[in-house]
Amino acid sequence: VAVTNVGHSHPQIVAAISEQAGLLLHTSNHYRIDWQQKLAQRLTRLSGLEQVFFNNSGAEANETALKLARLYGWAKGIEHPLVLVMDNAFHGRTLGTLSASDNGAARLGYQPMSGAFVKVAFGDIVAVKQATAAYGERIVAVLVEPIQGEGGVALPPPGYLKGLRDHCTQNGWLMMLDEIQTGMGRTGRWFAFEHEGIVPDVMTLAKALGNGIPIGACLATAAVARLFTPGSHGSTFGGNPLACRVGCTVLDIVEGEGLLRNAAVQGERLLAGLRVALAGHPDVAQVRGMGLMIGVELTRPIRDVCLVAAREYGVLINVTRGQTIRLLPPLVVDGDEVDRIVAGVVGALTGD
Repeated sequence: VAVTNVGHSHPQIVAAISEQAGLLLHTSNHYRIDWQQKLAQRLTRLSGLEQVFFNNSGAEANETALKLARLYGWAKGIEHPLVLVMDNAFHGRTLGTLSASDNGAARLGYQPMSGAFVKVAFGDIVAVKQATAAYGERIVAVLVEPIQGEGGVALPPPGYLKGLRDHCTQNGWLMMLDEIQTGMGRTGRWFAFEHEGIVPDVMTLAKALGNGIPIGACLATAAVARLFTPGSHGSTFGGNPLACRVGCTVLDIVEGEGLLRNAAVQGERLLAGLRVALAGHPDVAQVRGMGLMIGVELTRPIRDVCLVAAREYGVLINVTRGQTIRLLPPLVVDGDEVDRIVAGVVGALTGD
């Protein structure tokens, strides 16, 4: 899901993997790794953040962010620091990231969860301020998805991230953005936070960064990154030459093929097409999205909609939160393919 942004078996990706496999797949992070340095330089330049820790997945990247938040709290003399998280959030399947998530099915059987989190309504600055009043200086950070993917492609109201950024600055919190689904061009910008003209203190990436090769990244300002001291965090395979070379190649393709613009243009086409075709449909509550991250919220669960879309129309979709169709086409999608997606979704819902 939201992984192969540049499509399957892109020739440049295939060439990068093949060549690097014949040179060096792995060496210890005790040594300088050229491709790791190149990818870190490019990601920091694109994001405005200053340092990167590489690992192997989105869950690991978010664990890294949570460890930074803990260290930040301890540096401030707070023995039991809290991180603010959101209703319907999803940040991964480790115990730490499950504790930060609000997905009952994923958490089932793994209780007790960590008590180091305070949950508030997504998109509601008033709820954030109420939590601030209730918990005071114990809150040291907020972890939030710019758009909730597993949470049903939920978009916050305009200005929410900017308001959250301001609140974090005023209260000395770290603003930590989980851009694992929204990042790497999905919304028509490299990172979703760019739409509101802000820069977080910490950001996590994975999924499309490797286009199928496992890689995760936690980016931070230099001041925050310095909280890690030698031995306080590490990864055996994170930042290996193969994964980082593929990451650089993904950036090359997105830039060289104009995929940020394509995501914006085709996303508008997809959103408009679905809204027109599904207008007045009794089972459709809302069609929403940004770039190529689209959700069709249904008024009720519809059995077998995913199966019908795949079997009858050749369109792969999935449903989140029980009744929101989530559409995450690759950034290389063209207009004809977008029209096929619209036809498939409409057909699966209407039987036409």
